[in-house]
Amino acid sequence: MLQQLSGLDASFLYMETGRTFGHVSSILIFDLPEDDDFDLFAVYRARMERTLREFAPLTRRLVEVPFGLDHPYWTEDPDFDIEYHLRHIAVPPPGRQSQLDDLVSRLIGRPLDRSKPLWEAYVIEGLENRQAAVLTKVHHSALDGVAGAYMTQRLLSDDGDEGAAVHDHPAKSRAAVPGPMSMLGRASIDLARRPRRMLKLQRNLLSEAWRLGRDPESRQRIRGMASSVPRTPFNAPITAHRRFTFRSVPLSAIKDVKKALGVTVNDVVMAMATGALRQYLLDHDALPDQPLVAMVPVSIREIDDDPWTNRVSSIFAKLPTDLDDRADRVAAIGQTMAEAKEAHDLLPAELLLESASVTPGRLGLQAARVITNPRVVNLAPQPANVVISNVPGPREPLGLGPAAVRHYIPVSTIVDGQGLNITVQSYHDTLDIGLVACRELVPDLDHLAGLHVAELMALAELAEVEVSA
Repeated sequence: MLQQLSGLDASFLYMETGRTFGHVSSILIFDLPEDDDFDLFAVYRARMERTLREFAPLTRRLVEVPFGLDHPYWTEDPDFDIEYHLRHIAVPPPGRQSQLDDLVSRLIGRPLDRSKPLWEAYVIEGLENRQAAVLTKVHHSALDGVAGAYMTQRLLSDDGDEGAAVHDHPAKSRAAVPGPMSMLGRASIDLARRPRRMLKLQRNLLSEAWRLGRDPESRQRIRGMASSVPRTPFNAPITAHRRFTFRSVPLSAIKDVKKALGVTVNDVVMAMATGALRQYLLDHDALPDQPLVAMVPVSIREIDDDPWTNRVSSIFAKLPTDLDDRADRVAAIGQTMAEAKEAHDLLPAELLLESASVTPGRLGLQAARVITNPRVVNLAPQPANVVISNVPGPREPLGLGPAAVRHYIPVSTIVDGQGLNITVQSYHDTLDIGLVACRELVPDLDHLAGLHVAELMALAELAEVEVSA
């Protein structure tokens, strides 16, 4: 069965170059049981094989339309081989976090093979304190963060027999991958329908523009968000090399600060990142006079949406990095986030998604190539300085049999002009902070990660609350 990618899904394919990768990742860190016979890889594989057919993105591969005339399609992979996708590796003793960070940095700096389903999973043994990790890489064209979190939660909540055979592969699809002529036929039908869709889209866009033009308050909101984005050391063309690290803080600390200061959890997260970025740039004598601008992904998923497609949009919020006083920054964060959300809501997200869908495949690819050209990145204004994402994760503890999940760490991606990504995710009673950066643009990512923890401690002091280790 063929299913065409939406324009947004396909855009994550078009963005890829030799320096930019479209996959997103996550790390699960497990506390292993005392039983030396426990085999995390075998248990993980058995669990994956029992639930595999529930997750369409894991068993389907891309089929390109010749000459890029239209967006690609998904089809069931007739040659699916789970042994290709599951890898078993280890870090050498003593297995410190720095060693895991280095390994993950290298693994996420490799593209996924488009001739196969777009995912890989690495079971990583040898971590200190009797721990192990699972790194999962999935292409963003296949799912968004909400779908990925659901898939992980489902995988780790299965209560089947852990001793089931681990070599019973799912039945392979008998359908052959469609050939070029078949795909050209499909593209011709879609192209014939596209003018009507484009006319409808144009009418809707003009209607929205007319509505906004007649509303003085909406015009003011849009003008308020339109500002130049200052340059920082991480706003430059990126390389293919990555750095990754993470920190973890008690979720209770975030909630206590939120309650004491009368703000939201997201405000505390944004204030923590803002303070850390400000101090990092001060340490490098590179703090702009203007506020930094963050691109903040937001989910627009509804209950009846296809779970295996992207339903995300973004808001652009000013970060008060120009304010020295911490209390002033917290107050400003709440106001700027509210203004950014109001500006985002002025134009229906569905119109933006539809505009991406009616754009011809080759045009989208060419646009992506222009945007990511190093000369353009160096000269053209960027939409944001940094991506900051706050993802609500599972509230209940997860595990694989006797192996409990201690941390659920997000590992996002970076693009040309935005060589730093900060993603935080709540899990049970912990907030895990995952940072990804271009290796050359942010050589001391570990320092920036530590500044996030230091800033949370400072916010707790401001709020007069105690933070337990």
